[in-house]
Amino acid sequence: MNDRLLSLLGICRRAGRLVIGADPVKEAIETDKAFLVICASDISQNTEKKIRMAVETKGTVEYHIIDRTKDELSFSLGKTCAVLAVIDKGFADKFTELIEAEQKKEETTI
Repeated sequence: MNDRLLSLLGICRRAGRLVIGADPVKEAIETDKAFLVICASDISQNTEKKIRMAVETKGTVEYHIIDRTKDELSFSLGKTCAVLAVIDKGFADKFTELIEAEQKKEETTI
C-alpha cells in the first residue's frame, strides 16, 4: 500500500523539519516553532490531553489525530512515536491538505 501521509512524514523527518515525542513537541508548541501537531489514533489519553492543552493554550497551532497507529508512524519514521510536530509551514500545509482530503473521503464512504 502506498500511503502518501506516511511517505511525507519520512521525507519531512529526513529534511529535519519534524519534532518527535511528547515533551519535544510540547516545547516546539510553546516556543512557536510548531505549525502542525499530529497524533496517532492510539495515543494515550494522558499524552493526548497534555498536547491538546498546549495547542489550545497557544491557539496558533493546527492539531490532528490521524487514522494511523503508533506502530504505523514508528515504522515509517524508524523511531517509536505517537505524537509529532511539523516545524515547516510548507510541509504543514501539505499534511493538512492530505489529512483533510482523507477525512472528506471517509465522510463520503459512510
